[in-house]
Amino acid sequence: MQGATDFAFRLSAALAGDSVYDNLVLSPLSVWLPLVALINATEMEYREALSETLGVKGISEEEINQAVARILYELTSSHDTVEGSYNPLKLINAAFVSKEFTIRRSFTQLFSDYYNGTLYSIDFQSTQAVQEINKWASNSTEGLSGNVVDGFHPSTRAIIVNAMYFADRWRGEFDVNDTKEDTFYSPSGEQSANFMLREGNNQSYYEDDIIQAVRLEFMTGGGMYILLPKNGDAMGFLSSMTSEKLDYIAAGVGQRTGKLLIPRFSINNVALRLNDELKALGIPFIEEHQGSILNGLVEEDVLLWISDVRQKAVIEVDENGTTAAAVTVISADGEYPSRHSDPFEMVCNTPFVFILYELTSRGETVVLFSGIVNAP
Repeated sequence: MQGATDFAFRLSAALAGDSVYDNLVLSPLSVWLPLVALINATEMEYREALSETLGVKGISEEEINQAVARILYELTSSHDTVEGSYNPLKLINAAFVSKEFTIRRSFTQLFSDYYNGTLYSIDFQSTQAVQEINKWASNSTEGLSGNVVDGFHPSTRAIIVNAMYFADRWRGEFDVNDTKEDTFYSPSGEQSANFMLREGNNQSYYEDDIIQAVRLEFMTGGGMYILLPKNGDAMGFLSSMTSEKLDYIAAGVGQRTGKLLIPRFSINNVALRLNDELKALGIPFIEEHQGSILNGLVEEDVLLWISDVRQKAVIEVDENGTTAAAVTVISADGEYPSRHSDPFEMVCNTPFVFILYELTSRGETVVLFSGIVNAP
């Protein structure tokens, strides 16, 4: 989990530079989980770089899978509260693979056993494909993160997706009657915001020369850290975060009497494209393919490489609690390898045949013209 947390902060830092004036919401875990699963299907020469970037270098695939299974079990198990037993977090993994391929049985088994993943066969050229993926995303996030894709590239052969949905109430809710409108000083100028108030004893607080921090706890035992840099540079502070710094802050939290004012906020990003950031972090195949990278995904002799990573995320924080959702879509493109590597020469200086055709939305070939050229 330290590797996953460090990956979370490195990816957050990579995106923070683009968020000086804009809000940012990201689920690093929703990116990390499907990429970790793909370690099991990655060509050996790329596997070490992928593992290092994800923070799991030096750990065998079996140990990684077992650790992920344990983490998923612990994160999604029910919690007992005064209001009953429930879990605030839903995590779902899936892979949609082109109907022309047969998914490797070994990957199917481990994806199901360790990642709670389901595999589907799909026709990416069908008009229903986009609707099917978006419906899956919407159903998996209680309708908060639908419409994650608007189409597929003709060479798309598979997508690996993760959906995450979280909803929980504060252990001590804010009194809506105490919420007051006031000024928020944004880098782009002054704005009006509705500030929630928490005042009194036993607040989980931390302070040093750089930040003030409050830990807000949820009914099920998790929580949210609110970190306020004293120099106003939230982007710079997030860019410097590590798992060690978070552990240090957590260890330094104590019970204090005080007053917290925090605005209600709601952020809904528009499908962030993460290719450049992930490539900069060391993911080795977010680029033009150099051979069969995901050779362990399907049985067929086909070149597969990751071509696109996108995430749509939303978070809403108010007096009652927090609701958040994210869907990450990792697209894999593919092509059949050339059967002849030697250069060829084709001189059409004798009679030849021509066939002019079109393709339907289902990929079917329709011959429009055909003929023979005997005398051009």
